[in-house]
Amino acid sequence: MFTGEYQHAIDNKGRVIIPSRFRDELGTSFMVTKGLEDCLFVYSFEEWKNASAQIRQLSFTKSDARSFSRIFFSGACEVELDKQGRILLPANLRLYAGLDKDIYIIGVMSRVEIWDKEKWLSYSEATAAAYGDIAERINDLDF
Repeated sequence: MFTGEYQHAIDNKGRVIIPSRFRDELGTSFMVTKGLEDCLFVYSFEEWKNASAQIRQLSFTKSDARSFSRIFFSGACEVELDKQGRILLPANLRLYAGLDKDIYIIGVMSRVEIWDKEKWLSYSEATAAAYGDIAERINDLDF
């Protein structure tokens, strides 16, 4: 399970270090794609298969399902860790997520997300302020 948040930087070649705590579960190669709220989603191959299977269950006759599938899969690429624990993020994914230099890499249970630093701090601050209200609106949450 992926948890925690880590601040990193993208080098001038578009490479980023993946936190060592995430590497074992991700493996030496894994999938990166366009996420939601202008971040990138990172999946191990096992979780990629799970996410793909869920999306496959969507009705292709629904416009939203087709649109989501197109964005999700067209942006997907396999990346490999180098000997320093870095991956090369393709330019199209860096552009999509607005990743320039300073980033946050966060664990979100079954996936990792990569955020632009300012976007993450803004999102995190706004969401944390409504954390209790969000919890009340989630009917399935009971702990």
